[in-house]
Amino acid sequence: MPRESLFSLWMTHTVLLLSLGMLAVGCSDHQPTDQGSQSSEATTASTTDSSGEESVLKVASTTSTRDSGLLDVLLPEFEKANNCRVDLIAVGTGAALKLGEAGDVDAVLVHARSAEDKFMNAGHGIRHEPIMHNFFIIAGPATDPAMAKGTDAVSALRKIAAGKHRFVSRGDDSGTHKREQSLWQKIESRPDWNNYIESGQGMGPTLIMADEMNAYVLTDEGTWFKQSEKFQLVPLVKGADDLKNPYAVMVVNPEKSHAISVDLANRFADFLISERVQQLIANYEINGQRLFHPDRLQQETPE
Repeated sequence: MPRESLFSLWMTHTVLLLSLGMLAVGCSDHQPTDQGSQSSEATTASTTDSSGEESVLKVASTTSTRDSGLLDVLLPEFEKANNCRVDLIAVGTGAALKLGEAGDVDAVLVHARSAEDKFMNAGHGIRHEPIMHNFFIIAGPATDPAMAKGTDAVSALRKIAAGKHRFVSRGDDSGTHKREQSLWQKIESRPDWNNYIESGQGMGPTLIMADEMNAYVLTDEGTWFKQSEKFQLVPLVKGADDLKNPYAVMVVNPEKSHAISVDLANRFADFLISERVQQLIANYEINGQRLFHPDRLQQETPE
């Protein structure tokens, strides 16, 4: 082969090798840069998500507290002040306490003092703070066939049971249901007649059922005043000492779960007993009716 052709072939081969080498180097240089950039971006995004992530407080609360509308006033203020979100699980007191026992929530807001004492004594909670109270009432048909009207809850239930009148119970192990059971025990009468019906639901739906059936029902004042304009039922028994209905918040023991936000739960308890929030509770009214009486205001007159 002529010398020129050999030289030309050598040059072509050399250029090709150099091109391939540069391409390989270019790819090698580019690939780590991309990966490093992507990794850096991912780390930044992860850090941003972690540091900027909204804290969440999980609260198991009674349905009566939710149905009263009070938490719609209080929770947004707590969320704003603490840059967090409150996930409210509204269930009966019994179910709320079980969520606390399992470590599935950070705090519980309930109204069954004997059950609260058991919860604390068993080590499920590390802090118990009374917040407020109202009263249960016994509502029923305006005609009051059992002649239950008065100020004696036990006497009213005795008359309802004697006549086997319609009575709708929550039957859900809630604070309201627990109080109803304690009242039946006082008259040593287990409700077992056909017109005694358990709804298995929250306070709001139970009231609707009782109203549709024109039945007697035990309800908390908060839910009653919030929804009473919808009903034909009327309040018949109220103001009795054994109808007092205290509410408390408990911080769940952080040993239950590593996911429990104990600091945020304590801040929530502090918030509920603060003077400002206690005043908000005192001022919360529906149609001119105060729904709750704060327990931590010095100027609050004891009931």
